[in-house]
Amino acid sequence: MNFKIIVTSTVLAASLFSASAQADITLRHALLGTALDMSFAKKGGNTPAFKEFMKEGKNPYNTDKEAIEHGESLYMTGCSGCHGHEAEGKIGPGLADDYWTYPAIATDKGLFEVLFGGANGMMGPQYVNFNTDEMLKIMAWLRSIYTGKPKKAKWLK
Repeated sequence: MNFKIIVTSTVLAASLFSASAQADITLRHALLGTALDMSFAKKGGNTPAFKEFMKEGKNPYNTDKEAIEHGESLYMTGCSGCHGHEAEGKIGPGLADDYWTYPAIATDKGLFEVLFGGANGMMGPQYVNFNTDEMLKIMAWLRSIYTGKPKKAKWLK
C-alpha cells in the first residue's frame, strides 16, 4: 500500500512539473544561443505581467494603453538616443518597420531576448537600465507604432 502511494505521488508530481516546464519559455541570448541568466535582472520587474509573458512568450501589454504610454516614456529616456524618437533608426537600427537585424524580433520573445541580453555593436544588455516589466512596456510601445507588413508581425498571431 505504501509503495502504491509513493508511486502515485511521484507520477503526479512528475506530471505537474512536466506540465509547468512545457508551458514556460526559455530565454536565449540573441548571439550566443545560451540561456539568459535572469539573476542579473534589475529588481522590481517580476510582476504578474512578466510572469504571464514567461509562460508563452507573448507580451500582455501589447494592447494596454496605459502600459504603452509608460513604455513610450521609458523608450524616450533610454532608447531614443540610438534608435530615434520614432524608432526610425539613428546609430542603432529602426525598430518600427519590418526590417529586423535579428528576425526573431518578429516575436515578443525574440525582442525581449535582444533587449535583455544585448546584441551586436553598441546594443548592450538592457537589464542594467530597465527591469523586465519595463522592458515589456517598451516592447508594447514599439509594437504600437509598427509600420511594417502585418503578416511579418508574428506577435499579432
